[in-house]
Order: sequence, then structure tokens, then C-alpha cells
Amino acid sequence: MKKYEAGQIRNIALVGHGTTGKTSLNEAILFDAKMTDRLGKVAEGNTVSDYHDEELNRKISVNLSLSYCEWKDCKVNILDTPGYSDFFGEVTAALRVAEAAVVVVDGITGSDVGTSKVWQAADSYKLPKIVFVNKMDKENASIDKVMESLANKLESNFVLVQLPIGANAAFSGIVDLISMKAYKGGQETEIPADMKDKAQQYHEKLQEAIASMDEKMIEEFLEGKELTKEEVITGMHKAIKEGQFIPVLLGSATNNIGVSNLLDFTTTYLPSPQEDTEVKVADPVSLLVFKTSVEPHMGEIFYFKVFSGAITTGMDLLNNSKRVSERLGQLSVVLGKNRKDIDGFLAGDIGATVKLKNTSTNDTLCDTKHPVTIPPIKFPDTLIDMAVFGKSKEEAEKIGNAIHILMKEDPTLKYALNPETHENILSGVGSLQLEVLGGRLKSRYGVAMELKKPKVPYRETVRSKVEVQGKHKKQSGGHGQYGDVWVRVEPIERSKGFEFVNKIVGGAIPRNYIPAVEKGIKETMDMGILAGYPVVDLRATLFDGSYHDVDSSDMAFKIAGSLAIRKAVEDARPYLLEPIMHAEIFTPEEYMGTIMGDLNSRRGRVLGMDKAGHDSVIKALVPLSEMHEYATSLRSFTHGAGTFKMVFDHYEELPSQLATPLIETYKKHREEGSR
Repeated sequence: MKKYEAGQIRNIALVGHGTTGKTSLNEAILFDAKMTDRLGKVAEGNTVSDYHDEELNRKISVNLSLSYCEWKDCKVNILDTPGYSDFFGEVTAALRVAEAAVVVVDGITGSDVGTSKVWQAADSYKLPKIVFVNKMDKENASIDKVMESLANKLESNFVLVQLPIGANAAFSGIVDLISMKAYKGGQETEIPADMKDKAQQYHEKLQEAIASMDEKMIEEFLEGKELTKEEVITGMHKAIKEGQFIPVLLGSATNNIGVSNLLDFTTTYLPSPQEDTEVKVADPVSLLVFKTSVEPHMGEIFYFKVFSGAITTGMDLLNNSKRVSERLGQLSVVLGKNRKDIDGFLAGDIGATVKLKNTSTNDTLCDTKHPVTIPPIKFPDTLIDMAVFGKSKEEAEKIGNAIHILMKEDPTLKYALNPETHENILSGVGSLQLEVLGGRLKSRYGVAMELKKPKVPYRETVRSKVEVQGKHKKQSGGHGQYGDVWVRVEPIERSKGFEFVNKIVGGAIPRNYIPAVEKGIKETMDMGILAGYPVVDLRATLFDGSYHDVDSSDMAFKIAGSLAIRKAVEDARPYLLEPIMHAEIFTPEEYMGTIMGDLNSRRGRVLGMDKAGHDSVIKALVPLSEMHEYATSLRSFTHGAGTFKMVFDHYEELPSQLATPLIETYKKHREEGSR
């Protein structure tokens, strides 16, 4: 296979709401370009881009899949993305390395929640966009309703470049409003007689939209002159690149209608990497790894885009993200799960390699003498936390090791030990994502993880000031144990932690035993006294005590300190604190009432409201204990349109009706453990 130069390449991301038919469209593109000899079906599990077990079982796309085709002297790299929001990290990776987004929408429902989400993501990368209206062969499909939906929900200027021939089950082809030709079965034909007037009207609208891109063209158009082919190409290209208007194409992927026209449109009008300011053909080599896949029996496969220069197999590069050297393994073009070896790639192209030892997704590899860092992918934040358990300690370790391997494939996952609750916490974008991860763990590594609601890191503190004695005296033949302390405990300002004050005078306790007293107090506070949670926000003042010349020791005074703080906390009217989070919920305005009502039911306090682009933003303080799996609930309330982020804000008192069960459970466990 020849190396394609940047001007001959088109990198497109197929994006959109779930079930709009992106994978079917990719399948039809590959079939029309003769990359495959049959039109695969999602339902039959034989498509090029859905090939992982979880995709075949669920009949949905879970992973970003790469394929390519050659069409009219161009190479088209196709990034087929999942439509479900749990896997939005795959979408952001695709948009980062594409030069254009093909937004696939349903001919019945029009612009869905997922459409808005990918639209905003493409805008964040300033990516040119076109729309492909799929499923025009389905009952109740309507291009007029779709156009109205797009205009209302996405607030852009949409222009039809094609009209459907026939409707619903009778949909059989398209009229190209640029060339004023009709296409049926991939063949050019005459426009049906009953459509000629309508087609002419839409043709003139399209010509006016294109002409408006240039003063000279609009003058000629207003004088009644038809735009030349070159003027149409120039004007359309400029409009797409600048976002002046969004061309709308249509078809049926499963019936392979309008797909070759989409390919023609892509190669003729969409921008190439040569026009991308980030792609610098003549500069020293640099590439960005935008995806890593761990394939059984094959190891890690690294998908990259070359941003400058040219690469060849065996080339030594610098991983500038980790400051280590890497040698490129065999280079390949990719068609789903299949790879075809190639000896090199030029700037702007996308491919895959293997055997990189210290590289991961988002790393920049570059010329060793010209280090650069390519701006990374902006992956979505995690929204759900779950505690991970195995059936045994050994299985828990296997699960942890396997998760760390699978995290290479999905950078939106996080896995870490919570030092406060001593639980291993798995964090992700959504519950379906974690379910899929569980399936991979089982199928690839034979281990089953159990997910539970994480423990809440409550705290304990005190209300009043007390003075107590902690005395440890033990005689058992030979040297005994003796430590005697008097400690004053009092509350201090919230979030100040712990203060230890030494007020011993006159040698009541030798100075060398004072650190042992503090250690005994601190260790007991860390273990918890009231309900097993760390004690905070108090001052412990050591002001008196006694010792024995022979029997006193560090251990004796450590125990005495422990006894003192335990008694003091119990006497000083202890209570529990809970973590309060500052949450920002982003939602379309129509769901605000429902969300605020739900926040109230979660003991939340709404602080105010704001605007962020098309969304309304609700700012609130909400207890962490009430926000478990909030991402799932919010998606349900808003039909997938809402999202949120939250950070820790402060601790405040846990209501007694919620604290009492925690205290009683802790006491019960202690009693059972002492039996």
C-alpha cells in the first residue's frame, strides 16, 4: 500500500447518539469502497468495527474502532465511536485526531441528547462538522422534522445538500442538490419529474448559501449566474471549515443508500490534514498515541496520528511525555481487528504499532533532537465510585492487577486504595462502563469482581471540654508497667485537625515519655472511638501525671495516653461529621425543577444557578453519602442530557438519626470481636 500525503488524507470521526447507525454506516462505507465483500450487520455480530465480546453480546459499540478505505485517490481514515455516554472517552479520543466530524442522526428522532453532547465536544476542538441523516427508510422518518430538530437544538445554520427519493419503506435514492443529479443503487440517473421543481428550489438555496462565502460569488449569484464547479468546491469547503453552515446529507446505511455519495462529499469538500495548523509536514517527526488496545495473544497495540514528519518501522523516537526512548515496532494500517503491515506513514495519517515498552495513551513520541509535546486528549472526568472486592485476598490481588492492565485501554478509569476506608475504589464515567469492565475481567482473566457502595469517610469529634486520667498499671513478676497521665480535651475550629500540647511542669512525667503519650493518643484517634472513624478537630493537653522509676516505659505511657483519649472522647459529648461536596449540575433548563427537587431529597442545599453555554448550572452543597451513583440517576432524570462534577467542600455534623445506626453497628462489631 502506498504512503498517502497529507493533502490526500481525510480523517473523519463518526459520532452521534447511540443506535443512530454509526457502525452500520462504517460497514456500508467499507463495502462501497471494496474493502469488504459483504455488508455486515450489527444484529448478526459480523461488522468490521464491533468485534469485542462485550460488543457482540450487547449489540452496541463500546470501543473506538479504526478502519480505512481508498476512494478517488484519497485515503479515508474512519474512527467509529460508541454512542453511549459511559464510553464518551472514546469519542473525545477520536475527535482529537480527526479533521472533521460526521454527526450521524436518526431520520425519525432527529437531534438527540447524544447529538448535542458530541456537537459540543467537536466545537471544543473547533472541528468542522457535517450531518448524515440515517435510517431514512424507516417508518415515520422525515427530513423536514429532522432539519427542524437540528436547527432548534443545535443552533447552527443547517443546509440540505440532498433530498430523499421516496419516503419510509419506499425510500430508494437521493437527489444531489449540488450536481442536480439523482442517484439510485449507486448509479446516476435523472431527477424524478415530480421532484424537479422542489429540487430546483433547494438547489438555489444551496447556491445562495455557498455564494455568500465570497463577495464576488454573491454578486454573480444575485445577477443570476450559476456558480462554477470550482466556486462550489471552494465555497462549500470554506463554509464547512469555518462552520458558516452545516451541510446535511442523508441515506440508509443498512440498505446502502447515499453512502457512496457521502464518500464523494468527504473526499471533495472535507478538510485534509494539510489544512490542519497542528499538522506540520516539513517538521521533524512527532506523533500522538490516541488509543491503546490490549489484545489476547498479541499484547498492546498503539494507535497513533502522525502530526509531523514521516515515520518508518524500527525508528528510534523520544517519548517526550515520559522522557524515555522508544523504538517503533511493525507499523500497520487497521481495518477493525485486522492489521496490514506497511513500512511507514507520512504526516496527517493514522495507523498502529506494537512493542512500545513505556508508552501509553496521550503520550507524544517525537524526534530525539527536537522534543515537542502534542496537546493531549481531554478525557471526561469520572462520575461514579465503587468499592471492589474479590472472593479471597489472592483473587482481590489478581483483580487489581487485571484492572491496571485494562486501564491502559480506557484512560477514563481510575483505581486506587482509599487510605481512610482501606477499600480499593474503582472510578468511571458510568455504571455500564464498569459492567463492561467486569465482563472483560471475567472473560480475559477468569476473575470476578464484586462492586459495592464505598464506605463514606465520616469523622468523629467532640462538643465539650473535659479532663480525664489515663492510668496503666500492671504487675506480673519482675518489672511491672506503670504510666499515669492527666489529659484535658477540648474542641477546636473545624478542619484544624489535631493539636497536642505539653503542659507538664516540675518533672511530673519525664520528658522522654511525652512522645509516647502523644503517639498513644494519636493512634487511638486514628482508629476511632465512637463509631470507628478518625477523631478530628480537638486539642489534647497533657498537664499532669506520675511515673515509676523502675516500671515506667514508653509502652506504658503510650497505653496510658490511649486510655485517656478514649475516656475523654466518650465524656466530651462526641458526634459524627460527614463530608459535604460542592456539586455543579449541568442540565437543559426544562429539567431544573426535577433536579432541585431531587437535591432536596438528598439533603442538598442549592446555592444558586448560572448559565454555561446552552446548559443551566445548579450549584449545591450535598452530603457525599447521598451522591452514590448520582450519575445514573441524573441521566435518568434528564434522558441523558445532564452531567455533573463535584469536589469536597467541608465536613459538618451528621444528623443523629443517621449517626445512631452507624454507632450501634460499630459497638455490636466490637462486642462480637471481644467475645
